[in-house]
Amino acid sequence: MESPQNQKISIKDLSVLYGEAPALQSISLNILKNLITGIMGPSNSGKSTLLRILNRLTDLIPNILIRGQVLLDGTDILIPGYDVNSLRTRVGMVFDKPIPLPRSIYENLTFGPRMHGLKDRRQLDERVESSLRSAQLWDEVKDRLFESALKLSGGQQQRLCIARTLAMQSEVILLDEPTSGLDPISTAKIEEALQTLKENYTIILVSNNTKQIARISDKVAFFLMGELIEYGPADKLFTNPSHKRTEDYVSGRFG
Repeated sequence: MESPQNQKISIKDLSVLYGEAPALQSISLNILKNLITGIMGPSNSGKSTLLRILNRLTDLIPNILIRGQVLLDGTDILIPGYDVNSLRTRVGMVFDKPIPLPRSIYENLTFGPRMHGLKDRRQLDERVESSLRSAQLWDEVKDRLFESALKLSGGQQQRLCIARTLAMQSEVILLDEPTSGLDPISTAKIEEALQTLKENYTIILVSNNTKQIARISDKVAFFLMGELIEYGPADKLFTNPSHKRTEDYVSGRFG
């Protein structure tokens, strides 16, 4: 049930224009707690724009016009004066290419918490271990915590970036093509981690890989040319969609 108690993010009549070019057109969408919401659609359909709106990464884009509301736990994050630093702590972002800091694994995970005032070494150690365990990376790096994160494989670096978000105790995890370019084994490990993480986090996954969306999403939103065409349970969108454009996309007729 999509009761208000189940809603983590409520998007209401959201439109975004880059100059005069529309990126999103009157989007309304409720993101539910403790689920993986997959966002799919061809290139230039507005998927990444939506993610960046959700933690205000669009703030630095010139000539952008945003209308509508984005409510996080009932509060509009788009209002003037909203604490963006707090928002980006609560809503973490993992990009398509892993970007570890050129520091040790341990320092990658403690940098953010230290910046927010956490100094106690025991608490930092606990934060490091718990976040690495949740990202299913602990067993692979527990004896290498003070080695450079740049020595990790691409898949390990991506899981480190997920762990870095968890170390900040984010409530929402945004993922923009997190497994693009990774091998099938690394992809499977990240997907497995996400399935476990949804017990405690709200996860929004953008992917051009419809098979991945189908495998791990609970809810799916299909975007096309800046419009939300269909939103609902993953099994329905992939087996019995309500719109022909959705059916054409998931069956590979375009995209």
